[in-house]
Amino acid sequence: MGSTRLRRPLAPSNAERARSIASRGGHAAVVGLDQTQRVVPLLHDIDPDGAATLLLPSDHELMDCVREGPRSGLPAMLELTDTAPVALREPVRGLLWISGWLVAPGPTYARRLAMDVAEQRPHPRLLDLGHGASLLRLRPGSAVIADAEGTGPLAPAELAAASPDPFCQLENGWLQHLEEAHPDVFASLARHLPEPLRQKSGCRIRPLGVDRLGIRLRVEAEDGDHDVRLAFESPAQTAEQLRAQVGLLVGCPFRAR
Repeated sequence: MGSTRLRRPLAPSNAERARSIASRGGHAAVVGLDQTQRVVPLLHDIDPDGAATLLLPSDHELMDCVREGPRSGLPAMLELTDTAPVALREPVRGLLWISGWLVAPGPTYARRLAMDVAEQRPHPRLLDLGHGASLLRLRPGSAVIADAEGTGPLAPAELAAASPDPFCQLENGWLQHLEEAHPDVFASLARHLPEPLRQKSGCRIRPLGVDRLGIRLRVEAEDGDHDVRLAFESPAQTAEQLRAQVGLLVGCPFRAR
């Protein structure tokens, strides 16, 4: 007898999801090789290939370790935590780890890095550079992404070649509004859930994320949390296309994938 395997909905690639996490920023922490110390930078910014610019207090002990370390850099890992757009009981929805070497750029290069960051993401803390704050630069060697879609390693070239999702900067506000102003949408989307989840009592369906290929839901049940992806009929690239694809899922249960 043959076996039937359920086809998983299409999702963005590991590199695309990693680029989206990096673009959103999230919570960042530098972790040393001994895994015992976690340093939260005042500001962080990630390049397409995973290289990171980090702003720390000039008198922080990590700054001294890097300055006194090898010229090739101090081995370290940057952890980026991606959280859900609404207050969930388990808020973390993804993690991105970038491993590489920390170096302390000279004053001229540091100012150029700060200007590059300011052009993309202006932040008042950048004004502290040279006035109690200094920059570190993480040169990436590898990265790993872990979320509900899967876990996988990535090379800097893979990150640089991928693009962040077109809605990665808009999804938080859009999904927050959807849950607050249109809770009926999630009652309609519940029709697409796998039958075992639909039969659970006391479930609450929450928005977890949205991208060009579908919408992600978190089902909070008494026995734990369950993440479900509902695929769009066709990829969305604009806000109008996104609303249309969500409308199809809400209005017609037979369009589920």
